[in-house]
Amino acid sequence: MIGRIPVLDIRPRLDDGRPAKAVTGETFAVSATVFREGHGAVAADVVLTDPAGHPGPRIPMTELRPGTDRFTAEVAPDAEGRWSYTVEAWADPVTTWRRAAAARIPAGSDPELTLREGADLLLRAADGVPKDAGREAVLAAADALRDTTAPPAARLAAATAPAVTEALTRHPLRDLRTVAEPLPLLVERRRALYGSWYELFPRSEGATAGPDGTLTGGTLRTAADRLPAVAAMGFDVVYLPPVHPIGTTHRKGPNNSLTAGPQDVGSPWAIGSADGGHDALHPELGTFEDFDHFVRTARDLRMEVALDFALQCSPDHPWITRHPEWFRHRADGSLACAENPPKTYQDIHPLDFDTDFRGLVRETERLLRFWMAKGVRIFRVDNPHTKPVHFWETVLGAVGRTDPDVLFLAEAFTRPAMVHALARAGFQQSYTYFTWRNTKRELIDYLTELTGEGAAYLRPNFFVNTPDILHGYLQEGGRPAFAVRAVLAATLSPSWGVYAGYELCEAEPAEPGSEEYRDSEKYQLRPRDWESAARSGKTLAPLLTTLNRVRRRHPALQQLRRLHFHGTDNDAVLAYSKHAGHGRTADTVLTVVNLDPHHTQEATVSLDMPELGLGRDDSFPVRDELTGDTYHWGRDNYVRLDPGQSPAPAHVLSLRPSSPIGGSPN
Repeated sequence: MIGRIPVLDIRPRLDDGRPAKAVTGETFAVSATVFREGHGAVAADVVLTDPAGHPGPRIPMTELRPGTDRFTAEVAPDAEGRWSYTVEAWADPVTTWRRAAAARIPAGSDPELTLREGADLLLRAADGVPKDAGREAVLAAADALRDTTAPPAARLAAATAPAVTEALTRHPLRDLRTVAEPLPLLVERRRALYGSWYELFPRSEGATAGPDGTLTGGTLRTAADRLPAVAAMGFDVVYLPPVHPIGTTHRKGPNNSLTAGPQDVGSPWAIGSADGGHDALHPELGTFEDFDHFVRTARDLRMEVALDFALQCSPDHPWITRHPEWFRHRADGSLACAENPPKTYQDIHPLDFDTDFRGLVRETERLLRFWMAKGVRIFRVDNPHTKPVHFWETVLGAVGRTDPDVLFLAEAFTRPAMVHALARAGFQQSYTYFTWRNTKRELIDYLTELTGEGAAYLRPNFFVNTPDILHGYLQEGGRPAFAVRAVLAATLSPSWGVYAGYELCEAEPAEPGSEEYRDSEKYQLRPRDWESAARSGKTLAPLLTTLNRVRRRHPALQQLRRLHFHGTDNDAVLAYSKHAGHGRTADTVLTVVNLDPHHTQEATVSLDMPELGLGRDDSFPVRDELTGDTYHWGRDNYVRLDPGQSPAPAHVLSLRPSSPIGGSPN
């Protein structure tokens, strides 16, 4: 029902009643349409209520543009849990009177009546102003309005003096107060929004070649030896593909061939063998003691372990015989294979969630809690879009009720409706189509979508590559393309990730036109000589290290929603800024990138100065976080970006609010 002062269209708001999402310390805008009949002034506040039911301070809302009736305020919850927020609106009689008096007094229209009405209002308003917050100034203004010996203009000036205005701004007179229905808000830990991910295959780390060239795979122990180097690059999360036993029936050989030799290791996503299923470790990777060592080593290096969770089975999985009802059968009685047309996975059988839904929910929750007990608090879920959304809502809801710190990343390269539904159902993050957005227009349109209304529940993770995805841009663009995509991912999204080998610019496709890697690590061991690459300088590790250091230093890059694109006169050059905080704590980062990995590009970058909190003709110093160079910028700025420049054909510029505008850049 509409209140006395209508409060409509509150955002963020999910139309299905689920909570909007935020993380601790994340700033986001609450907006609403607020108005009343006639010409009277209205005002509004946002009020956050914490998980214990304690309302916080009122946060004043401001009208976006005069006459729009759209009010907004920024809020930042400071603790995890289930919050709520509401908009409180009211008629603002003091502002209404001031507007009328400003027109009537100079015109000589009923000045005495107008001033007496103002005095009555200020006396009422003074009751709500604490003694130490300006009450005496408000009472004195009321007395001045009643002083008929003074000119009307002087009396009005006394009632609008700065001290009076400040007191009534902080403690306004609220008439016809209307409180909107509270809306739910789920506040999660910061890793749900912000983090840098690194994916590696333990069996490739530390793999060794025998005298005949035969490779022996690495273990969780040898993979743990790689973790200090990953941590040194600034990554927060190390992500492991499935670590379970791999089936032998229909095992895939190198390059996804249908025939495997006795030494071929198979795909980790073909889960299950005589050695066990989803709650077992591949014996060649080591023991659970070795797994504990890996998790502990990561934790000591201030990284978290994310584990792949793939609900699918090889033909040798124990479930095949124990629970045949969990699988899809074809007309001839055989089990259906997993498919992602035109791809067919002969070594994998999908589950059927319509035969024993409750049984699969119980088993899935058991498996998750099994690995949670071993220190895993992040799961990257493989192909969640091939399972019912209701299934995930049930399972993730059960885990979240007891362990709200456990996070889930959806690997859902699928239709937008499903991606959004999975986010609403409980996934904290999602893979996106960032990999396939490479032009200026594509990036602007896609990021405008991701940072809009959907940011209230859908958090992107910008992986620059995966074991399945080697985009043509990387295949054809060489080292500059890898540098460009890393800069874009690390500065556009608060969460981003790389798959091992990216820093070596591995770019050979399985065949022309394919996005699969040649000699894919999914099907074979792929040891890399990290030390040799570091000695020769043939690695992007220094750039990745710098990007992650800059992300940690700048809160602006840890936010999703505060993104703004600026103008350039060259479609190969993209410019955008991200912002966090206010006043002296404000942080702004401006990024300019050459999207063309083959040619030097020049452009004039035309900044939206009000968006940066600057005047049209202001100038200001900026520091390039990639190189340490300092420049002096203004509204229009010339850039020249060479694909061969080090460390990347880009500027990542921090504005320096502590420096006086127009002052020396040094």
